[in-house]
Amino acid sequence: MSGSATTGHVVVIGAGIAGLAAAHRLLQRGARVTVLEASGRVGGKLLPGEIAGARVDLGAESMLARRPEAVGLAREVGLTERLQPPATATASIWTRGALRPMPKGHVMGVPGTAAALGGVLSEEGLARIERDADLPRTEIGDDVAVGEYVAARLGREVVDRLIEPLLGGVYAGDAYRISMRSAVPQLFQAAKTHTSLTEAVRDIQARAAAHQQTGPVFMGLRGGVGSLPLAVAESVRARGGEIVTGAPVTGLRREGAGGWRVVTGDRTLHADSVIVAVPAPAAADLLRGESPGAAAELAGVEYASMALVTLAYHRADTDLPAGSGFLVPPVDGRTIKASTFASRKWGWIADENPDVVVLRTSVGRYGETAILEREDADLVEVSRHDLRQATGLDARPLETRVTRWTDGLPQYPVGHHARVARIRDHVAKLPGIAVCGAQYDGVGIPACIASAYAAVDQVYGDDRGVQELTANPVQSLHGGAGE
Repeated sequence: MSGSATTGHVVVIGAGIAGLAAAHRLLQRGARVTVLEASGRVGGKLLPGEIAGARVDLGAESMLARRPEAVGLAREVGLTERLQPPATATASIWTRGALRPMPKGHVMGVPGTAAALGGVLSEEGLARIERDADLPRTEIGDDVAVGEYVAARLGREVVDRLIEPLLGGVYAGDAYRISMRSAVPQLFQAAKTHTSLTEAVRDIQARAAAHQQTGPVFMGLRGGVGSLPLAVAESVRARGGEIVTGAPVTGLRREGAGGWRVVTGDRTLHADSVIVAVPAPAAADLLRGESPGAAAELAGVEYASMALVTLAYHRADTDLPAGSGFLVPPVDGRTIKASTFASRKWGWIADENPDVVVLRTSVGRYGETAILEREDADLVEVSRHDLRQATGLDARPLETRVTRWTDGLPQYPVGHHARVARIRDHVAKLPGIAVCGAQYDGVGIPACIASAYAAVDQVYGDDRGVQELTANPVQSLHGGAGE
């Protein structure tokens, strides 16, 4: 967009948090905005709900607070007073038949020393870590799988019992496939300049300490982070933006002298620019006519499905272990992958519901389809079984809810950064269009918002935001391992 951009019409396709953030930023810059959402609601993977009278999140539940975008947007739309960090940051790992304190001093499960891993790793696993200092350099090239690299340096136990559950909480993926460059970029950069991996981790920790990062790592919202997209949508409408739900886009074509024709139902919109903020399969369908190259790359993005099981109990019937919940290494053969003690993690839930305790479990990850084919009642029962084994909780819940996120999380395999660069190169050849969302630069809430802001810059002819996302991998950090 050129000098007329401030009065131009921009259509945003998709009303997840990325699309809504893009619309909000566009209105701040003076554009006329229409948001089209295929489903009947806004918010995407951010979904507020209720169980046994308690307000809860049925999707993502926290935001990375050490990135500015999500907390900043919440403040912009009037939610400052509702920002609230977790009441406890202490978590456990359920492994080797017991709940054990989550080790400290690691970067996404990669330890700087073996000292804190007793009980989680075997004696052989601990000894294997010590060999790292004596191993020759492991070349990582342009990218490498997190699990492959760490297993070569520190042994498979570190991957199977620490990295897998932590990465699984973010991507619902397989650590032996996930790109280190895209998923743990600060570790990738450090590994390029250090021979020893544990030394690289200690260097990351020392640099973080030198920058004196303080305050909570994560942030939530009283009422749930599912209220964030609702507040953004309200702000968009208050500023004159139009949001239309139940409006799938069936046609997207360039128009002669510039601009775009967008078809939804029996309505045709004419836009100066378009921002495509939908998951990769839908984006591929939209772009196939104008950019077959981008569409082919987007069609190759894989997704993982999962389900969240939310359970409410009488407080008098529960006696949970300390902490905010626990992660579960897949190698231990359990069904659930994690559990959050939501009433303990989020003080506002306990304050609002003194007689009710809310828990969540998560089930399913990349490549696991059989478990998700089971009925809701079966998922509740396997969750209750695993909770009983882990915590001793044997009470009958007051109410349960199963929320399925089919193809909910894009996967970041080795080479993901190169795929994203190719998509953006193809899209950049088209005037007045940009893409954003979880499949590009991070699956967390702040990363999605950052990609939205970069897309806005791009349609205004300023691609510095995209260049920063691409050139500074630390900007690709995810924001919100909800479990």
